[in-house]
Amino acid sequence: MEKKVYLYSTCLGSALMGRTIMNTVWLLKQAGFEVIYKKNQTCCGQPSYNSGYFQESKKVALYNANLFDKDYPVLVPSGSCAGMMMHDYLELFDENDEDYQKIKNFSNRVFELGEFLDKYLKIDDLGNPIKVTWHGNCHALRVAKSVSFSKSLIKKLKNVELITLPYEEECCGFGGTFSVKEPEVSNAMVLEKIKHIKETECKYIIIGDGGCMMNIDGALKRNKIDIKVIHLYDFLAKRMKGEVI
Repeated sequence: MEKKVYLYSTCLGSALMGRTIMNTVWLLKQAGFEVIYKKNQTCCGQPSYNSGYFQESKKVALYNANLFDKDYPVLVPSGSCAGMMMHDYLELFDENDEDYQKIKNFSNRVFELGEFLDKYLKIDDLGNPIKVTWHGNCHALRVAKSVSFSKSLIKKLKNVELITLPYEEECCGFGGTFSVKEPEVSNAMVLEKIKHIKETECKYIIIGDGGCMMNIDGALKRNKIDIKVIHLYDFLAKRMKGEVI
């Protein structure tokens, strides 16, 4: 009998990255999971939390805890949203709060998707030999701590060579509301990131977070740089299906 999991698609996944979400479903089925998708899911609350709207963020956290109510893992294809739901939710609720235990139980069931796939997915690589580099977003690295699982998945692809990105752990400049509040600083940061991507001489950069993808991909296109950005879970699915990237 397949084990059931919830899939939390994130705002960007629902609005802009439908193909990526379908690929995550395919990967989870390949790993032997039955995927439950709640159609009335919403934001994780990170934008409001980062902007200081803590009471409003508490309402979002409680909404999600009540929505994903069964005792199934909640899998998130984004280190940012996963980090918010795994750790930052607990910062919103005092231990004496009547909803603290509910939020704690919920947060303990949240995982960045890569952790599950690295453990359960049997990977076959049907693609041609290729060199790629990797950018790990800040929350995945420092909050969700899921980067090691993501890179492990890439390294399991036998025809893929992972080239280390110089200054890999530096922010790309997106930072959610930061890129809106400080556009000049954000642009300088993403241009620095692109400089290091070019140093790898790779034509593909893999990213596990929609926000970083939009930021880096947009900057590459504005500057007419021929480097392709691809989401980690799209890359994995395409390699396993033998599709052209």
